[in-house]
Amino acid sequence: MKPLSDIEVLDRPVWHSLGGPQRSLDVGQGAVRRLDPRFGPFAAVSPGAEDTLRDHMLGGEVWLVETDAFPAPQGLKVLREAPLLQMIAEGPIAAFDDPEIVPLGEADAAQMADLALATEPGPWAAQTWRYGQFHGVRINGRLAAMAGERMRPTANLAEVSGVCTWPEFRGQGLAARLIRKVMAGMAARGEVPYLHSYATNASAIRLYESLGFRARRAMVATLLGPE
Repeated sequence: MKPLSDIEVLDRPVWHSLGGPQRSLDVGQGAVRRLDPRFGPFAAVSPGAEDTLRDHMLGGEVWLVETDAFPAPQGLKVLREAPLLQMIAEGPIAAFDDPEIVPLGEADAAQMADLALATEPGPWAAQTWRYGQFHGVRINGRLAAMAGERMRPTANLAEVSGVCTWPEFRGQGLAARLIRKVMAGMAARGEVPYLHSYATNASAIRLYESLGFRARRAMVATLLGPE
């Protein structure tokens, strides 16, 4: 079988991340790869073994990010389907220094969770911020916006994720600055940034295009839960 290229693995980002650079976060077994639920609800399954997914729900729901909608296996039901646009950065990425952008860590976890759960940039769990480095901007002591890193399907690809801003601080260019900071960090490590946007979020897609991302392909996020 012809080995997959770095770009082709993006067709199954969860599968390759949990079987590759982030395998330490995989709590699945056999044909199922399941992210430790403390980090998030993502899972992937080997083709033909879909019915085994119900044994890896760990009492909750799971998100699958694939090229097509994921039919509900036996014992599960589809709770939500969300069309996504997967985008990848092209061209050189310049170093970026912004004195107002600060690294975030454990002391910021509660404010990060409040922001993510209120604005819903994607699934968020107690340890999601530990995926990789997150950065934020504070205004009057409050975390106004943040962006960070998530899935790494190969050592050379890294996902920009968790990009969100409180509504009252939008329109100030905070997201663009934070994404540039995250991208610069990835590029310094020899990684190519990629990301997922909800396909209906035209303003976000325009922002990503202005930062050097191009559309790679359509994807679908499927949320499954018990029947």
